[in-house]
Amino acid sequence: MEYDFVVVGGGSAGYAGARTAVDLGLRTAVIEGGKDIGGLCILRGCMPSKTLLESARRFRVLQRAGEFGLALDHPRFDAAAIIGRKKRLVGEFADYRKGQLEAGRFDFIRGQAIFLGPNEVSVRQFDGTERIIRSKVFLLATGSKIAVPPVPGLAEAGCLTSDDMLDRPEIPESLVVLGGGPVALELASYCRAFGSRVILIQRSSHILSGTDADVAGALESGLRDDGIEIHTGTRLLRVERKPSSCRVVFEKDGCATAVEADHILNALGRTPQLAGLENLGLQIRGGRIDADVRQRTSVPNIFAAGDVCGPSEVVHVAIQQGEVAAANAASLLGVRSGPLRSMDYRLKLFAVFSEPQLACVGATEAELRAAGTDYVIATYPFNDHGKSLVMGETAGFVKITASKATGEILGAAVVGPDASELIHEVTVAMHYRATVQDFAAIPHYHPTLSEIWTYPAEELVSEITPAS
Repeated sequence: MEYDFVVVGGGSAGYAGARTAVDLGLRTAVIEGGKDIGGLCILRGCMPSKTLLESARRFRVLQRAGEFGLALDHPRFDAAAIIGRKKRLVGEFADYRKGQLEAGRFDFIRGQAIFLGPNEVSVRQFDGTERIIRSKVFLLATGSKIAVPPVPGLAEAGCLTSDDMLDRPEIPESLVVLGGGPVALELASYCRAFGSRVILIQRSSHILSGTDADVAGALESGLRDDGIEIHTGTRLLRVERKPSSCRVVFEKDGCATAVEADHILNALGRTPQLAGLENLGLQIRGGRIDADVRQRTSVPNIFAAGDVCGPSEVVHVAIQQGEVAAANAASLLGVRSGPLRSMDYRLKLFAVFSEPQLACVGATEAELRAAGTDYVIATYPFNDHGKSLVMGETAGFVKITASKATGEILGAAVVGPDASELIHEVTVAMHYRATVQDFAAIPHYHPTLSEIWTYPAEELVSEITPAS
């Protein structure tokens, strides 16, 4: 049988694409080559990591009970029980996704896909047989895998990965974390909450290299206050395995420095999973499949979505990309009328569930400067905010960026308590292209955390200079 639309990869992007394609009337199949069903977010990313971080957050609350006049002597934790809860919840999430994929709305094929050409793929099924699948259109949603950069000794050192940490029933007494991205920061915070000595080594001049320096700096300060040792602006020289420890040698300011710990966590990022796609001759840019805003690749009938093409490794973006790809495939096949759909990255949303948390939406200052946009910014700290003082959560600040000419909100960031929740208020405002004048006029209940956004908004109102 020839299909209209075949998805390679059954994660969040792939399932979203398949579901949308079926709704549009396309004969659809999904090929999934993973041992487990669910995709990165459910199995080894968002859901398991946030489950562990929730245990860490609650343990921090227990440890601070005395500040609030509460008596709780010597709180303890059970790392194996924490992992057990994570496995139970992830199992439930994965079973639900498995049910969606196997519900019969489309064909679900288990096996490794190897493309023979743009319209034909060979599937090595789990039972050892080979099956040829033909389709008018394909969606590549093959995801990503952990990267191992060419650092001397790194591949041989037996470093832990995020996959290992999410299943590890012990908290390491000491840990060197390589990298300064979300995975590195979240797992560093997780281990630190339970007493680990954590050393973080980042190549860029600040953690979260794509974030504004002041925002990243506020998070860095909070992490240091929590006891995490951070080295930025470094170059990894080598990694060494010793009989009872690991050693990392790096260069900073022209000097070589060595740190040791029980374990090393390789959190140096992920790389697209491109195995089986070699015969397609796809254009690759920056290591990822080059896809346009309509999710089309350099091969006309091949679309891509999710980590394999980027530009971000964020699940809600991957889902939207899968939906856009399926809709445009239906247009390509003549079964959908109307304009082609395009991705809009204006509301670029990002969060890190470290301690403290960080969240951003919209453009960074660097992006606005590159575009020649005249903008104004205002900030307000949590240590001067009533509700955060009541909560005892005073690290960090909020920041709003707006057009100097019109007042339209162009971006926002928050470092501090519940940042991953607080950011959505500004995201909604930006969706409707609200100005800081609009935003400042919205009532906010007192005392609440979200009330803090009104202070930078009110400050910016006076700085807007609309054209006469």
